[in-house]
Amino acid sequence: MATRKPANPELAAAADNLSEAAQHVRAAVTKKLDEIGNAAAGELEKAKKAATAKRGDVKRKVDTLIAKAEKRLKKATDDARKSLHKLATRAEKQVVATKKAAKAKLADLQAAAKPAAPAKKAAAKKAAPARKPAPAKKAAAKKAPAKQASAKKAAPAKKAPARKAAA
Repeated sequence: MATRKPANPELAAAADNLSEAAQHVRAAVTKKLDEIGNAAAGELEKAKKAATAKRGDVKRKVDTLIAKAEKRLKKATDDARKSLHKLATRAEKQVVATKKAAKAKLADLQAAAKPAAPAKKAAAKKAAPARKPAPAKKAAAKKAPAKQASAKKAAPAKKAPARKAAA
């Protein structure tokens, strides 16, 4: 097909100019879009770096807080162990002291019980020779009621708490 020669060469030149202008506008807009895209990508990169840095800072802060909490927990655990050990040691010492005191008291009671039995035997031996002489019998007779009286005094003292309980 043959190209047609335009009737108005000015219109043809204007159309060519418009076409070139459109290409220039397209190129300028594309260039501006690329610049805007690059600027936006740069800003996004900056934001990404800042976020990464902040994330790192936050992570470090969280790690620091966790480390502090772990140290406090370890210290509290150690303190609890020490105090428990002290209490256990103190309790063991008290048990040993109580055992010693109980043994000492038992020994005192046994020692008090042993001399009492020989004293009764000695009193019985003394009473036996006192029977032979007649005046000694009177003296022994006088001593016997005193012993009975002291026994009577002791017996009511034992009954007295029972009366208070009954009352």
